This record gives sequence, structure tokens and C-alpha cells, in this order.
Amino acid sequence: MPVSAAIFDAFGTLVKIGVGTNPYRKILKIGIEQGRRPKATDAEDLLSMPMDLRQAADYFGISVETDFMNRLEDGLREELAAIQAYPDGIAAVATLQAAGLKVAVCSNLAQPYASAIERLYPNLDGYAYSFAIRAIKPSFKIYQHVTQLVGTSPGETWMIGDSQRCDCDGPLGFGMHGFYLDRKGGGSYTTLQAFAEDILRKS
Repeated sequence: MPVSAAIFDAFGTLVKIGVGTNPYRKILKIGIEQGRRPKATDAEDLLSMPMDLRQAADYFGISVETDFMNRLEDGLREELAAIQAYPDGIAAVATLQAAGLKVAVCSNLAQPYASAIERLYPNLDGYAYSFAIRAIKPSFKIYQHVTQLVGTSPGETWMIGDSQRCDCDGPLGFGMHGFYLDRKGGGSYTTLQAFAEDILRKS
């Protein structure tokens, strides 16, 4: 079946973080110091709800001093500003869009990080974020959502990312074509440009 759309994971695939500040983790650490016991669902809650830092602290019932919260927010803003696009990501997206294919992002991420994706890749056909969809990969709900965004069937949609479970196995289970990106050579592809070139051969 010809390929009509390419779906990319975000962090580790299209973009990279310079120095991470881990602000949500720091909030949860404060919670531990205050006697809150971590829950197995904490990470999923952070990724599947539209919460900024203050809303996350309130949601978990954690009290964060104003000065410390301000520092966390400043650090997060600096982190977001320093996020960069992988050159092969820019090239692959441009190649596919020039050929008329639909291109979208499908990513597990906390709400503030979406702004960096859209700053670096502003003209995609869809942005499927876990916090907006209220589901995280490898839930079929997020794959269904992104294929609906680009208006393609799973069988004509290719996806790639740096997680074997979320970007390869999950999409394959849903009926998409999933590929594992490992720039060190252990996956289906080492570059996104090679992925894009294979799509064009199938289109």
C-alpha cells in the first residue's frame, strides 16, 4: 500500500534537549520530603493531563515555596528555549512535505514542552500530544487520534521514533508501519533522511 503520511516521535527523534532541568521530577521529590508516597501512575498523570508546573503541584497536593517555584519556571523556560531540532529531522520533514505527504508528530510529553515542538516544526499537518489526548503511547487511542488528524488509514501511515515499544511495536499493533530509530545503529533506521527516502520509494 502506498504511504500517505509520516508520523514522528518528538524528543529523541525530531528534537533534542540540551541540559534537562527535570522540573516535574523536582516537584515530586519535594512531595516525598513532605511525606507524599509516590504512585505508579505519577508519570502517566504528568504526561496525560494538561498541567503546567503549578497545576501539577496542586494536583499532587504538594506545597512548593514561591521562590523555588519561580526558579523552576525560569529553568524550564531556559530549557525550552535551548531545545534544538535534529538536522536530519528538518531535512526529512522538508523532503516529505515537498512530496505532498502528510507529516505529524505523536509524542508523550508534558504540556509546556509542546511549544518547543511547534517553534521548531511550525507547519506540520498534526500534533498529537499525550497531555491533550489524555492517553500515552503505546495506547491505541493516541495512534488513532494522529491518523485521524492527517486523514489516513493505519495501513498507509508510517511512524518512527526512538522507543521500540512506543514508536515501533505500538504502531504495528494498531496496524500502522512502525520503525525504531537508533542513530547508533541498533534499530530500523539510523537517520530520518533514510526513513523519508524509503517512504518516497513506497509512495
